[in-house]
Amino acid sequence: MRKRAQYLAVYQSGKSCGDRIIQVRSLPNGLGLSRCGFSVTKSLGKAVTRNRVRRLLKEIVRLTPIKEGWDIVFVARPAVVAVDYDELKRSVDKLLARADLLRDKDEMVGTRVN
Repeated sequence: MRKRAQYLAVYQSGKSCGDRIIQVRSLPNGLGLSRCGFSVTKSLGKAVTRNRVRRLLKEIVRLTPIKEGWDIVFVARPAVVAVDYDELKRSVDKLLARADLLRDKDEMVGTRVN
């Protein structure tokens, strides 16, 4: 997701679930693909810290099989600065499962998983 209007649509009409580390907001987009956005505010720290959090989230999402047809925004909370990759991955997986956004094994036919 790149445009402000796409983020606003998810914030206004989407469903939300979260924990102390991260919040996930999602909205069906009617497309054949899912788009992800990341919100990492200045309250988390300086640019180096914010970019590290954003890079970790992008890598976790890249490796996670997400259902198609959704706009998803990941909002980092201040506690994210103190966690490592594994704890952040567990949090993202838990929230995506709670929001029913993870692909099932039978939906992954034809996709390559290493």
